[in-house]
Amino acid sequence: MDVTPGAELRHAFGEIDIYLFDQLLRGRFDDRRRVLDAGCGDGRNLHFFLRSGFECFGIDADAEAIELIRRRAARLAPALPAENFVTGNIEQLPWASESMDAVICSAVLHFSADEAHFGRMIDGLWRVLAPGGLFFARLASNIGLERVLGDRAGRRMRLPDGTERFVVDERMLLEWASRLGARLIDPIKTTNVQQQRCMTTWVLVKGGT
Repeated sequence: MDVTPGAELRHAFGEIDIYLFDQLLRGRFDDRRRVLDAGCGDGRNLHFFLRSGFECFGIDADAEAIELIRRRAARLAPALPAENFVTGNIEQLPWASESMDAVICSAVLHFSADEAHFGRMIDGLWRVLAPGGLFFARLASNIGLERVLGDRAGRRMRLPDGTERFVVDERMLLEWASRLGARLIDPIKTTNVQQQRCMTTWVLVKGGT
C-alpha cells in the first residue's frame, strides 16, 4: 500500500507545532543539538528531534505525560537516558545554567498565575539557555483582540473561546527581550483564530549580536 504524503510527514515529524517546523526548515536547529522542551507533554514537538539524534530533554508538571514521552524516546532514541525527561516546574529547572542549545516552550507560558509567575518561568528558561541559544515560545496574547480584551496585558483574562489564560502583548514581549539582552530573530507573529483566541510566536537568540 502506498504511503500518503500526510502519513509520511506524521511519521517523520509527529504532531509538531507548524511554527516550530518553520524554524527547523530555516536551519535554526542545524547547530543546536541539545534541546529542552519545557512543558513537553507527551513529546509531540520532540518527535523529529528524537528520531534525528538530537540530545533531548523535557519537563512537564504531569507525571503521566512524562511517562508517555519516555516511551516515545525509548522507541525513537533508545540510547537516550529516560532521566532526561522529568516531572517538575519550569521555574525550577534541574539542569545546569547555560546547558541547552535551544529551549522550546509551546503553549505553556500562558498558564502563568500572574506577571510575577510569568517572570519566574522566563528567568528559569533563560538560565539554562547557552549563549547563542534559541528560545522558541508560543503563547496567548491580546494582539488582534484588543477590541475584545482591551489593551492591558500581563494578567489572566477570559478569552472569547471560554478559556482563561495569562495574556501578553507586543510591548511586553519586546520589553522582556530587551531585559534579557536577547535578539529577536523573527518578527513577533500572531495567529488570530476566528476572533476566539490569538496565539503569538516569540523567537529569541540569547545575546544581542
